[in-house]
Amino acid sequence: MADLYQLANLQKIYLDRTVVTIDSLSIQRGEFLAIVGPSGAGKSTLLRLLNFLEAPTSGHLTFDGQPVPSAPPLSLVRRVTTVFQRPALLSRSVRENVAFGLRLRGLHPDGAVTQALERVGLSGLGTVTATTLSGGEMQRVALARALVLNPDVLLLDEPTANLDPYNVNLIETLVREETSRRGTTIVFVTHNVFQARRLAHRVGLMLNGALIELAPTVDFFDSPRDPRTAAFINGEMVY
Repeated sequence: MADLYQLANLQKIYLDRTVVTIDSLSIQRGEFLAIVGPSGAGKSTLLRLLNFLEAPTSGHLTFDGQPVPSAPPLSLVRRVTTVFQRPALLSRSVRENVAFGLRLRGLHPDGAVTQALERVGLSGLGTVTATTLSGGEMQRVALARALVLNPDVLLLDEPTANLDPYNVNLIETLVREETSRRGTTIVFVTHNVFQARRLAHRVGLMLNGALIELAPTVDFFDSPRDPRTAAFINGEMVY
């Protein structure tokens, strides 16, 4: 697989505090990459950099072979979609929420929205106000809103945290299918090492803003190179 992202000597600094520092990271087109680590490790900030919501303070970020400018064009931004742990939904119907991104692009949403709602198991709730749904249902609305856009890259920031097993399994199945069916590149941030092992092609551990270890999933869990990785896998404190 060819590289879609390349990061080199990249730093993000807030008020003299370095929150992300990546010496080298390549993310391949069509891969499922999981990033694990404790809270405050820099995982969410890394996603914001990958989604072009923020520019790095220093270093190099390239996407599809081209350097990403500090003010990326809309055509580039629209190739990447993020689903957050607490999605911001409109106080409108489920169908209108899923159609929102398509309408912004000037596309006719009806058929695509119907199909997206079927995929996430919400066909019968299209007219319900999205903000009245359960947490798991709201997360599925957010995922449908992302998937209906057919993005090149899907970034997922703890999308199953605090959800019941039914919704966790449904969301995991959907994102796994997205990689195999469309070749979508997925970067999945999670605290759950078991989830990372189930889903990812490669897994990376972040601590204090740095990428400590990155390896194919089997190697990451069965033969970690860094003792901090082994400790994290075993549930030990590595802050």
